[in-house]
Amino acid sequence: MTRRRHAVSVSLGSPTRDSHIETELLGVPVLLERRGVGGDVAAAKRMVRELDGEVDAIGIGGTDLWVSAGSRRYPLRQAQEIARCATRTPVVGGEGLKDTLERIVVDRVDRDLGLADRRIFVLSGVDRPGMAEALAATGSALVFGDIIFALGVPWAIRRLRTLWRVAAIIAPIVAQLPMAWLYPTGSKQESSEEGWRARYFAEADVIAGDFLFVKRYAPNDLRGKLLITNTTTPSDLTWLRERGLAT
Repeated sequence: MTRRRHAVSVSLGSPTRDSHIETELLGVPVLLERRGVGGDVAAAKRMVRELDGEVDAIGIGGTDLWVSAGSRRYPLRQAQEIARCATRTPVVGGEGLKDTLERIVVDRVDRDLGLADRRIFVLSGVDRPGMAEALAATGSALVFGDIIFALGVPWAIRRLRTLWRVAAIIAPIVAQLPMAWLYPTGSKQESSEEGWRARYFAEADVIAGDFLFVKRYAPNDLRGKLLITNTTTPSDLTWLRERGLAT
């Protein structure tokens, strides 16, 4: 009998989003788990140390191991510190998965629904370079929110080439900052803050990017809009329906 493999994603996110599933991949039974630590970096390090050598693979969630700037990438200091707490079990991030699958998703959405004549708000192109490049290839009018979210500055970037140039300058600095400064972690994943950023959502026909940015900053009215996102729970889908999201 084939031994069951066990993989655990240690996430800086809220434990309220924890889940597990048993499945089969290429004839091998696999138990997949997601365990959140509520933004507590020290707790994430402890959990990785405890899992090291006890499971077959460890994922780092609620952050990336690297941040991209075109063809360049920079290690995120805090995420790398967490990953280094394991010395026996392989530790992986989701960057490669995002870079491949999200290109396919954008191509399929463009084929089925059409994106060329729509205004698209990409929450963070640096976080999802595959999605950003695929959306740019549609010829749509794009707004990248990287500076809006990462630095809290109302500067909308409208060209992919400009995004990569700006990212090459600030990414080495941003990569050294605590994750809590860059991304909703812990209890912030469960709360909304409709402020000045909401206008960028309101002006767009399509919103593309991480769901936790959507939940944190989107306006209450999402009527008529198309959302391309990830990691939605049943309660998240209810939240979106209540705001009138079209697709």
